[in-house]
Amino acid sequence: MRKRRLRPEELELWQQVARSAERLPGQKPLPDPDEAESRLPPRKSPPPRDPLPAFDLGSRSQPSPEHHDFLGTTSDRLSRDPVRMDSKAFTRMKRGKLVPEARIDLHGMTIDQAHPELIRFILTSQTRGLRLVLVITGKGMREDPHDPMPRRRGVLKTQVPQWLRLPPAAQAVLQVSEAHNRHGGSGAYYVYLRKRR
Repeated sequence: MRKRRLRPEELELWQQVARSAERLPGQKPLPDPDEAESRLPPRKSPPPRDPLPAFDLGSRSQPSPEHHDFLGTTSDRLSRDPVRMDSKAFTRMKRGKLVPEARIDLHGMTIDQAHPELIRFILTSQTRGLRLVLVITGKGMREDPHDPMPRRRGVLKTQVPQWLRLPPAAQAVLQVSEAHNRHGGSGAYYVYLRKRR
């Protein structure tokens, strides 16, 4: 079996142990550490390490911009929706250049009355091949997203876009947008329907 040469750190460790040990009676003296060290190649000292820079936990992360995601008004939420219909037609619709082919006035109805009427109107309009219809909800009381007291304001104005995102109306609706002033403004919605398959 071939003898392995001790690495410098092993030799150093051994020398520390040897200095602290006492010789047993009748044993040969240990070799002189200086003599053993002289037989080894000169020891290379490792390059000095840079001290660790001071840091705080999370100091490298970029601070995220302050963003508060308040619910906002129904108009705000609708304006953030992606455009799913033809962009030119959407622009014309928002400017009031497209004339709705049918309309329903839910103004003054209760939720229990308005919901089935809206669903029937949307599905019937799609069956008839209509593309743009107008749903009048009325403006209700002004919505205030920063009001500390939760109040139900403009219940139909808030509920109608949600109803149009749920089955069975969702399969018929391509886009919902607040109407132009000439068609009722914030008290009405344009509903652009999908082509019937």
